[in-house]
Amino acid sequence: MAHEYRATVDWSRDGAVFTDGKYGRGHRWIFDGDVEVPGSSAPSSVPLPYSRADAVDPEEALCASVSACHMLFFLAFAAKKGFVVDSYRDEAVATMSRNERGKLFVSAIALNPQVAFSGEKRPSEAELADIHHRAHAECYIANSILAEVTIAGLAHAETEPA
Repeated sequence: MAHEYRATVDWSRDGAVFTDGKYGRGHRWIFDGDVEVPGSSAPSSVPLPYSRADAVDPEEALCASVSACHMLFFLAFAAKKGFVVDSYRDEAVATMSRNERGKLFVSAIALNPQVAFSGEKRPSEAELADIHHRAHAECYIANSILAEVTIAGLAHAETEPA
C-alpha cells in the first residue's frame, strides 16, 4: 500500500527585481494541520540578507528528517523490548561534498544519539547497538537517500544506505 505525504512550499517575490539575483529566499513550508515552518536557502549558499538565518534550509531539514525517523523507530523497538526511554537527544550533522560529476550533495549524515533509560530493565551495549541497527535498517528516510548514515559509537561496515 502506497502512502502519500504532502507539503506546500510558498514563496513570493514581494516586489524585488528578481533578475538581478537580489531577491529573498525566505519562504514557508506548510504541512498537515496547517503547521507552518519558515524556510530559506542556507546562508552558506546564499548570503544574508537574501537568505534567512532564522529559517530551516533544505539541508537542515534532511538532516533532521533522518534523525527523527531513526529516533521514532528506535523508540518503537526499545518499547517492544521492554526498555523505558526517558529521553532521546541527537545532535545530527549532515556533510555536503562533491560527487563524481562535481555536484554538491549531502554525502553523509552522522547521528549522535544520547539516550537515557530508567526502570529495572536496561539494555546492554549489544542490545542498544541492535536497536540502533534495526532502527537504521527500517528508517524510511535513510532508505530513501544516497548519503551514508552513521550512528556514533556503533561499529558497522555499511557503506550504502540500508
